[in-house]
Amino acid sequence: MSDEKNNNPIITEKPAAGKGKGSYLMALEKAKEDRKVKLWHSRLSFTKKGHALMQDKLFSEAAVVYEKYLKILELVFECKGGQLTPEHFKESARTAELSVVTSVYWDLLRIYDTSDAYGDRQRKVANQLGLFAPLTPLFPDLLKKAQVFQRQCRHPEIVKSFIAKATKERPRCFIATSAFESAQAIEVQTLRHFRDTHLKKSNLGRKFIILYYKYSPKIACALDKHDYLKRPVRRALRFLIKCVS
Repeated sequence: MSDEKNNNPIITEKPAAGKGKGSYLMALEKAKEDRKVKLWHSRLSFTKKGHALMQDKLFSEAAVVYEKYLKILELVFECKGGQLTPEHFKESARTAELSVVTSVYWDLLRIYDTSDAYGDRQRKVANQLGLFAPLTPLFPDLLKKAQVFQRQCRHPEIVKSFIAKATKERPRCFIATSAFESAQAIEVQTLRHFRDTHLKKSNLGRKFIILYYKYSPKIACALDKHDYLKRPVRRALRFLIKCVS
């Protein structure tokens, strides 16, 4: 049976005589998966509408639309409200969604800053933004925007908590990730592979890794603040990759 209004398949009949319970459960599971697929495809209309509302400065309406978008994701991944994580998007076909989720959380962070009544919501969004942003190419530019926003917003302590968490959650190939502006860049993956297959297997290599993790976050932050430094660093890292390959 189908619910024509919502166009979502809903199984209501119990298994008829002669039909096994297994077939009934399989039909329920298929209906559930079909609904997830439809929800996943519907999400794009919400993000587009949300961005349009932001441009028209209809912030309250944009917040409602964005919240519906996040709710769709929670239904698709079967997680509780406010508990989306980057792990939910680990499939290669869905990793691009990380940037979309990040932009939605960033808009909500600014919208919720407009009223003290949204303080709790803003804190939750700041926490989620801190999880997602470091894993996207948006991170360097978003970090700069957050630092500017912190100086003029109503709740600078919440924005500061996002910056602190995002910096802490930064992927561990700090310098390469910052230079190539993506944790998924082929150069970053190559350097990680070299670290895991060569450096970790020698005493000298492990000592180098320890020193790298100690000092590289500060260097990565400097790169994020000064874009003109990224080009020469990219050249140096590509040269290094040729040497180790």
